[in-house]
Amino acid sequence: MNQTVEYIKKLVALPSPTGYTKEIMDYIVEETKSFGYEPVYTNKGAVMVSVKGKDDTRHRVLTAHLDTLGAIVRAIKPSGRLKIDLVGGFTYNSIEGENCIIHVTKNGREIEGTILMHQTSVHVYADAASAKRDQTNIEVRIDEKVTNEKETRDLGIEVGDFISFDTRATVTKSGFIKSRHLDDKVSAAILLNQLKKIKEENIELPYTTHFYFSNNEEIGYGANSSIPAETVEYIAVDMGAMGDDQQTDEYSVSICVKDGSGPYNYELRNKLVNLCNENKIEYKLDIYPRYSSDASTAMRAGYDVKHALFGAGIESSHSYERTHIDSVNATEELVETYIKSEM
Repeated sequence: MNQTVEYIKKLVALPSPTGYTKEIMDYIVEETKSFGYEPVYTNKGAVMVSVKGKDDTRHRVLTAHLDTLGAIVRAIKPSGRLKIDLVGGFTYNSIEGENCIIHVTKNGREIEGTILMHQTSVHVYADAASAKRDQTNIEVRIDEKVTNEKETRDLGIEVGDFISFDTRATVTKSGFIKSRHLDDKVSAAILLNQLKKIKEENIELPYTTHFYFSNNEEIGYGANSSIPAETVEYIAVDMGAMGDDQQTDEYSVSICVKDGSGPYNYELRNKLVNLCNENKIEYKLDIYPRYSSDASTAMRAGYDVKHALFGAGIESSHSYERTHIDSVNATEELVETYIKSEM
């Protein structure tokens, strides 16, 4: 099992719904310090790891986000169960039946539960199959002896407590990686492993390169600030979306030509394609119609950079996701080839 896969397994095991990312960002800081870097926190809680290159006048930024989908306690019901608000863009049906953890702010407890329809039992509810999966009907069944609101509050649970989902991470013998939150912890694991490799092999990069681990991407304002003024090229390493009319697969790196924010930089996109062709890296070009990245939010924030987006192909994104080691390897090969290339 290669080191990147080990990092994927480690990262998906750390709960990090957007707004509740301190533990995972602290892990990135400690891990990169152990390599010999001096990571820096931004005011928003992201982490920047900078690698000085031969040319310190023109910089590159590569970003991957560590925040994930999640939920937050909206209300405590008279039954003692929890109504939830979603954090990030996904559907209630994608989490129905999932185990979860309630992160209790008041006392630091982590209380287990399960996300279910109120009308789950087919022995009781005629509309168990047809009832809409929405905030009204989806609730958290708490794994404690609670039957009313007071008993739940006595556990310390309050409106605003974060809820993370069981990732059910597994790696199959055939090379598939299945887990929630592969978006975007696959990319973060790749960047982390590249930082490790740069130190271990004493690699000098041609340009100063900043590895930006962001923590607000799922709500639209991740790595869109604290970008060094010298930055010329900005790469978001983020998942490739799969579905009808998509070319992206689980066995190559997906290079995005356009998403919901518009086209990515044509010159930089073609540079990535050329690097793949020259180095025999399997790739697909694709459009993601309902998608935005940290690179596109950086453009909206007014940064004068060339921006691009590529990443591993992720099947069933924003649900129980899957990719293959081939796609992870192709993405890492492109990252490594790119950071060593000339502008």
